[in-house]
Amino acid sequence: MRKIAICVPTLASALGILLIASGVRQNPSDQKSGTTAERQQDWPVYGGSPENTRYSTLAQINRQNVKQLAVAWSYDTGEEGGLETNPLIVGGVLYGLTPTQKVFALDAATGKQLWKFDSGVTGSQPNRGLAYWSDGQDKRILVGVMNFLYALDASTGKPIPGFRTQGRIDLREDLGRTPASAQSIDLTSPGIVYGDLIIVGGRNPETLPAPPGDIRAYEVRTGRLRWSFHTIPHPGEFGYKTWPAQAWKASGAANNWAGMALDPGRGIVYVPTGSAAFDFYGADRIGDDLFADCLIALDAKTGKRIWHFQSVHHDLWDRDFPSPPALVTVKRDGKNVDAVAQTSKQGFVYLFDRSNGKPLFPMEVRKYPSSPVPGERASATQPLPRRPAPFARQLLTEELLTNRTPAAHQW
Repeated sequence: MRKIAICVPTLASALGILLIASGVRQNPSDQKSGTTAERQQDWPVYGGSPENTRYSTLAQINRQNVKQLAVAWSYDTGEEGGLETNPLIVGGVLYGLTPTQKVFALDAATGKQLWKFDSGVTGSQPNRGLAYWSDGQDKRILVGVMNFLYALDASTGKPIPGFRTQGRIDLREDLGRTPASAQSIDLTSPGIVYGDLIIVGGRNPETLPAPPGDIRAYEVRTGRLRWSFHTIPHPGEFGYKTWPAQAWKASGAANNWAGMALDPGRGIVYVPTGSAAFDFYGADRIGDDLFADCLIALDAKTGKRIWHFQSVHHDLWDRDFPSPPALVTVKRDGKNVDAVAQTSKQGFVYLFDRSNGKPLFPMEVRKYPSSPVPGERASATQPLPRRPAPFARQLLTEELLTNRTPAAHQW
């Protein structure tokens, strides 16, 4: 059985905790509820925090003693298959998912199972994590199992009866496509909790037919739909003319599959979107195709667009954003600027002012050749950031190919 650290995505089906062998083991029950120390020990959100900083202030494990790590306990899911989950830890309880998307809760200090929930639906898609919500008394786990979003009692693991339909939402509904049962959407990245809302995207097919990638906010207590943002705009909405007429009825995707980030103070949720279907052919969606391949800043309370940036116009290469953004503070021209940093598949890092979307570094608009594919019309220009420098190679020449052997180089 492979032992793993709890905060790193892995392909193992067993979960392990590593502690300093010579260190003092702290029992979460010894802490006073609600203290700063307790909050610092938690990992209550996918990515560590709503801002997706993936950072903890805990310092007991450091560079000097990390070599002393030893296994304290392990938890075997009893299943085979890939496991990409980033577990949560709240108040001394670890919440996670098995490879087939059963939900479990463990005592984080001992690894003892507290409860396990089997929805009866066998998960076959990646599932990167879950969400936690509490109003101080009511505590809920909000988790996707394939096309369903469940609300579970965090203490017992049982579905909340008053949440939508017997404790779950069928995410194939509320998309404006009928029949709902014919739609394909899976919640592979957890939603973002803001106030009494859970904001979700979903994984859509990369070929047609595919439903639209609407961003939706549901009430945590009832499961009622509060708002939707149409990533394929409807008539009269901003961006509608960047698609062929009536595209919202038949085109698909432009979905948020990678996850989101939230600025709780500003009440802004930052949503990266995928490419439109088909991924590699767009003759039936001529135009820039907003809001595919975009970073969108939405009012988390209402779903209203505040600003957006489209990294690829009329994407024909599946170059959508592959990760949730990170909210950071950077020094620019001698001043601290609250920024949002978004990485791309091409190896770029885009930096924007969180409030208004203004790029912190100049953008270069480059011209590109037309497509030779019949009926296709590639965008004549694309925007690229001049800085920071890309973290992946942007040019491949014969001289850069492998020299492992002459034959390999020639091949």
